[in-house]
Amino acid sequence: MDLRLLALAFTAVALATPAGYVESQQREDGGFGDAQITAWATLGLAAVGKENVRAAEYLARQDPALTTDVALVAMARTVAGDRPDDLLARLRKHRPGKLVNATIWAILALRQAGEPAPRSLVRSLLAAQRPSGGWSWHAASAADANDTAAAIQALRAAGVRGRPIDRAVVFLRRHQNRDGGFELSLGRGSDTQSTAWAIQGLLAAGRAPGAPAFRYLARMRRADGSYRYNTRYVTTPLWVTAQVLPALAREPFPLR
Repeated sequence: MDLRLLALAFTAVALATPAGYVESQQREDGGFGDAQITAWATLGLAAVGKENVRAAEYLARQDPALTTDVALVAMARTVAGDRPDDLLARLRKHRPGKLVNATIWAILALRQAGEPAPRSLVRSLLAAQRPSGGWSWHAASAADANDTAAAIQALRAAGVRGRPIDRAVVFLRRHQNRDGGFELSLGRGSDTQSTAWAIQGLLAAGRAPGAPAFRYLARMRRADGSYRYNTRYVTTPLWVTAQVLPALAREPFPLR
């Protein structure tokens, strides 16, 4: 076989992996789209052992406004080998409010950077747990599986154990369907991102996600290495695939 054809064959095989698919979406400016998508891509690749200096340089040029975006970009810059002191300073000043999701991500970003979780944030997050055992993205919203999985990771990163985690695990388990996948809210149907989040949350809680969840993810994988959103739709494959990578690597946040 011609050496050029052989090289192309090896390249095609590499791109057919989930990580290869994500890497193939990187743009000339180092980003993968906007700052949020670039952060997710960077975190996903880091979870499987791939640092991305160009993505870190792209993210360092961004100035996110929302606390959740500040935290997400800070986490991505950290795992890419950068030190986002500017963003971490903003997160240290975060005061809990109705946006529960912002508190979750502030904790995760600070812990990813090796900093302690502020007690005020941990207390606020514990107080936001619903009677159902779950958490919502906003105080006025219903609890959902994704934010619950993220809250478990944040609390475990802050050293919380016991009943809050146990109750959250029960909440998550109720969102697993017969197909092995997890759903964002009851009756919505399984989707790839919720399944990936649930796997990370259960791992953080010290529980086995179980083979059915991974089998569901395997069924959602496409020939090019990307993942479907669910059995019916292929939407935002880069975002979906980036969020699947940590689950496949069995790496909850914060990444090691």
